Amino acid sequence: MSGYLAQQSIKVSHETIYKWIRQDKAEQGTLYTHCRHKLKHRKRAVGKVSNIPDRVSIHDIPQEANGKRLGDFEMDLIVGAQGKGAILVVTERMTNMIWAGKLKSKTASEVNSKLWAILIPYRHMLKTIVTDNGSEFSGHLKMTKMLGVPIFFADPYAAWQKGAVEHANKLIRQYTPKNSDFSNISQKDIDKYIYLINAGPRQKLNFKSPAQIFFEHLD
Repeated sequence: MSGYLAQQSIKVSHETIYKWIRQDKAEQGTLYTHCRHKLKHRKRAVGKVSNIPDRVSIHDIPQEANGKRLGDFEMDLIVGAQGKGAILVVTERMTNMIWAGKLKSKTASEVNSKLWAILIPYRHMLKTIVTDNGSEFSGHLKMTKMLGVPIFFADPYAAWQKGAVEHANKLIRQYTPKNSDFSNISQKDIDKYIYLINAGPRQKLNFKSPAQIFFEHLD
């Protein structure tokens, strides 16, 4: 709903909409019956967010970053079983093109290094990046300076605000199930998985592949 309203130049957060619905329910209203998800209060991870200096909320992202133009990205980590190994996943929203890199650690400096390696070839077309509030992304200011792209942080417990990379994670998990030890997976393996995913046709893209659409639009 907030996405629809944004297209009408009305900026309202998901949480505000849920507050309206909760108030209506308390007053014996029936708006809540039209929700596709159960009406629950979403707790905010205040401590987790406060650990990221100069964090910029997704609610400050330009309205143009709606997935209809090339250059708006999302990123996330997927972690191996028992915390063994991690993979940085990056996706471009309009085309669903995916990149992924194996991490030596989950430190901010390692994530920055891998993000730089992935995105530097496309620096000229970067417009925004959205991520979550993990401490591994606390080096965002350095990346903004190096890549020239603003980084925005989704609300805690609001995975839908970075749905493209969440979907990318699920596609990668087809090759690396949750019980996988990532220390046994090489970058060569990851590259093979990503190639297969990017080469697959998507209904959203009129049955073209993410790779086709991405490189058709790349200047």
